[in-house]
Amino acid sequence: MPRLILTRPRAQAQDWVERMGRLGVACDCLPLLDIAPLDPAPVRQAWEGLGAQSLLMFVSPNAVEHFFAARPAGQRWPARTLAATVGPGSAQALLRQGVPPELLRQPPADSPSLDSEHLWPVLSAEDWRGRQVLLVRGDGGREWLAERLREAGARVEALSVYRRQPPRWTPAERAVLDRALAQPRAHVWLFSSAEAIDHLPELAGASVDWSHSRAIGTHERIAERARRLGLGHVVLTRPDAAAVAMALQGPWD
Repeated sequence: MPRLILTRPRAQAQDWVERMGRLGVACDCLPLLDIAPLDPAPVRQAWEGLGAQSLLMFVSPNAVEHFFAARPAGQRWPARTLAATVGPGSAQALLRQGVPPELLRQPPADSPSLDSEHLWPVLSAEDWRGRQVLLVRGDGGREWLAERLREAGARVEALSVYRRQPPRWTPAERAVLDRALAQPRAHVWLFSSAEAIDHLPELAGASVDWSHSRAIGTHERIAERARRLGLGHVVLTRPDAAAVAMALQGPWD
């Protein structure tokens, strides 16, 4: 089985290494995004008014981490405030932070894709007229779900709690890239962010031939971005460890 190259930010990498390891998958870590905190003052202010929110939508585990880092000591999650996310990593992060399972909303486990489009049928069962919703995210992002909620009558605001930026690789991480490029058939990239793929030409060099490299994308937009970069074989799967391990088994030729 080829080695999996994990491209998630460093803060999420070890959890994925452990999950994939339990499934017999060997991994190398090569972050394609760095996550940096923003001014925590707006986050603390959001915590002060949390009880007035009907829903907080967390776009990623990073959004969960940076939002809860500003939680006032002793404050518990409000009993009537829903928390939503699309990925299992974010859902587990919310549960670890004490969000009650009955208040958590996410796409069904058997959804063909874990994204806003498959979360919306779950949320649309609610009456959103006049209710407040807070999107917790990085600096920018998709507006699709916010638009659906506004169309349903919700008052939606966005709170940026971190910014994304290109990583600074260590010598060991640079060596991972060198091995992957020298032996493309011994490795498979796991891409979970289209923006992260955009950093690869600058990090690896614009002249790299990607046609012999293979990748797994966790959303069609991500897979398409990898194809545009020039990767020769890209498959699509859900962003959970078992699905990735199954996709890694191929066939790749």
